[in-house]
Amino acid sequence: MKILFLTNNDISYKLYKWLRYKKNQNVILCKDKISLKTVLEIQPNMIISYNYKYIIKKDVIDYTQNRIINLHTSLLPWNRGSSPNLWSFLENTPKGVTIHFIDEGLDTGNILLQKEIYFDESKETLQSSYDKLHEEIQNLFKENWDDIKNNNIVSKPQSGIGSKHFIKDFKNIEEKIKKWDIDILELKKYVKK
Repeated sequence: MKILFLTNNDISYKLYKWLRYKKNQNVILCKDKISLKTVLEIQPNMIISYNYKYIIKKDVIDYTQNRIINLHTSLLPWNRGSSPNLWSFLENTPKGVTIHFIDEGLDTGNILLQKEIYFDESKETLQSSYDKLHEEIQNLFKENWDDIKNNNIVSKPQSGIGSKHFIKDFKNIEEKIKKWDIDILELKKYVKK
């Protein structure tokens, strides 16, 4: 199977290496913005987006017809978009991980797999919770890889309104977050000021 693996974050490389070396898949790593031309040249059987900062265009989505999945560190429909871990704590929304199809919306595609994650806010930092969410989503992906690869999972539409955040939302509070190893309870106090 030929897989186009889209990412812009080092935390994703562990999963890329697992697919390439442990599962012997033909995986092409891409950090750049893709176009339909790129997809036509590579001809992947599947595209995996994981911590990828670019929006995938409609023509690519239409051409690939439900062969693009996204790994997102929130319990969709909560915290679509940017910095989902941060917003789940600041807005007290459910926390978790979701593997879903990509459609034209921002993290609005049908859900393949989800797992709710619980955190003890008195013992977590923003960084530790971020790391745990990525560990959980990679484990969820690995445990279900054969079914994902063979298209054996029946997807379901997202239900509820949920929430959405953009990079500019983070920019508005960025100065209040001095470091990623900030305790969650401390983070909530600082941001409320």
